[in-house]
Amino acid sequence: MGLARTRSVALIGLAGSIVEVEADISSQLPGLRLIGLPDAALAEAAERVRAAAKNSGCALNPHKLTVNLSPAALRKHGSGFDLAIALACLAADGVVPAESVGAVLHIGELALDGRLRPTPGMLPAVIAAARWGYRTVMVPAGNADEAALVPGIRVIGVASLRDALIWHGARLEPITVDVLTAPAEEDSVDETLDLIDVVGNDEAILALQVAAAGGHHVFMLGPPGAGKTMLAARLPGLLPDLGPAASLEVSSLRSLSGRPVGRSLITRPPLEAPHHTITAAAMVGGGSGQIRPGAAARASHGVLFLDEAPEFAAAVLDALRQPLESGRISIHRANAVAHFPARFQLVLAANPCPCGQYGTGDDCSCAPNSRRRYLARLSGPLLDRIDIQLAVKRVSAAELRLSADGGRLSSAVARERVLAARAAAAERLKDTPWTLNSETTGPWLRGRQTRLAGSVTALLDRALERGGITMRGYDRVLRVAWSIADLTGVSRPGADEVGQALYLRKGMAS
Repeated sequence: MGLARTRSVALIGLAGSIVEVEADISSQLPGLRLIGLPDAALAEAAERVRAAAKNSGCALNPHKLTVNLSPAALRKHGSGFDLAIALACLAADGVVPAESVGAVLHIGELALDGRLRPTPGMLPAVIAAARWGYRTVMVPAGNADEAALVPGIRVIGVASLRDALIWHGARLEPITVDVLTAPAEEDSVDETLDLIDVVGNDEAILALQVAAAGGHHVFMLGPPGAGKTMLAARLPGLLPDLGPAASLEVSSLRSLSGRPVGRSLITRPPLEAPHHTITAAAMVGGGSGQIRPGAAARASHGVLFLDEAPEFAAAVLDALRQPLESGRISIHRANAVAHFPARFQLVLAANPCPCGQYGTGDDCSCAPNSRRRYLARLSGPLLDRIDIQLAVKRVSAAELRLSADGGRLSSAVARERVLAARAAAAERLKDTPWTLNSETTGPWLRGRQTRLAGSVTALLDRALERGGITMRGYDRVLRVAWSIADLTGVSRPGADEVGQALYLRKGMAS
C-alpha cells in the first residue's frame, strides 16, 4: 500500500490557489473517497476516474482509496481535478513513478472512456501555476494551445489518461484517440463595422471619438432609427489594440467564461451587449457554485452596451454604479470572495419615451407622466457617472443626400486620431498612476499643475452654482475637456473645449 501526491489549481475568480492532491491506499473495504471540501461536480470525480482508469487499461486498486484535496478548508469547484486525482491514485498503486507525477501540475476533466475534455479557465489556472513557481503542467490536448500562451511554462498536452500514464513512464502501448476540442466561437466584435457607414450625426461621431480618446462613458437618447445602436457597435473599432497585460486579462476572462481562446491572445477590445432581461448576477458575476464573471467583467478593457437601457431592471443598473467608480467587481460568498476587473466603457441607449416618437414631429401616444417615469428608470446617481450625454436625432433627407458626396470619417482615420490623443494623455500622465483622462481624480484635475484659469471654467462654474451639475459632474466635464484638447492637438483646454465638454455632458437638455 502506498501514498502519492501531485498538484492542481483551484480558481476563485481570476485568482488561483495550488491544491495538493494526495492519494492513499489502505487495506479496508473497497472504495474511492474524496475529502477536502469538494463540490458536487468534483465529488462525482470518483466515478469518472474509476471508469476512465478501467477503460485506459489501468483499473484502480480494489482496496480503499482516500484522496485528500489540501488545503482542506478551501472549497474546490469543478471537474478540472480529475486528471490529478487519477494520476495520484495510480501512482500510489505503483503504475507510474510517484516522483514523476509529483513533479508535474495536472489540470483536466476525464471522460468515461479515458479521454481528456477541454477545461474552462485553463489560461488563468496556468497563470496561477506560473505565479506559484511551477514550470511544468499537463493539460488536455484541446487546451494545450491556450496553456502555451503563458510564458515560461512547459506545457504537456495529452489526449487521454493513457497518454498521460505513458508520458509518466507506464509500460502501456499507445492508442490513438480523437482529441476532444471546444467548439469554435465567433468573436463578438465585427471588425467590418466602419464609422464611414454612419450618415449624419456629426455630433455623435465626435462624441464617440472623444469617448474613445479618454475612455469616457456615453449615454445616447434618441428615437428609434436614429442610429444609436449603429454608433455604439462602432466604438470598439475606434479603440487601440490591447496592451500585453490587458490582452492577458481579457483572454483569461474569456477562458474562465468557458469560451475558447485559441492559439493567440485576444488583442482587440471586447464588446458585450446583453439583453435587457439579464439578471444582476449575470451582469456583474456570481453563481451558486463556482463564481463566474458576468457581462460587465467580460467587457473589461472594451465596451459594455446596454440598448434600451430603461428596460433593464433597476437592480441591474444600480449594480454597475460601484464598478463604474472603482473599475473592479467583488463577489462575496460565505466562504470566498472573487475579484474581477471592470474597466469598461459603458454605452447606454434609450428612446425618449415608451413609444419612441416624442420630439420627432410624429404623434407621441405617451402621457407626460409616462415619459417621466420611463426615463426615471435610469437613476440620477447612475447618470451622474456618465461623462457624455447626447441627444441623437434622426437623419434628414438633406443629410442623406449630402452623405452621397463622400467626406465621411472612416474608423481607420478616427482610430489614428484616438491613438494620437491617447499618446498625448499618456505623456502628460506619465508621472501618475493613470493613463487615461477618465481615470484621473478631481483633486488632481484641480491641482496646481493642471488647474484651468477662471476665465476658462467660467461657464462650468456658473453651471455648478446654479445646480445644473454636481461636483462629480464638474470633474467629469474637466476630464472630457482634456480629452477634447488631446483630440484636437492643443496642450491645455481653453474656454471652447470646456464649453464643448459641458455641451456633451448636458446635450440632452439642449
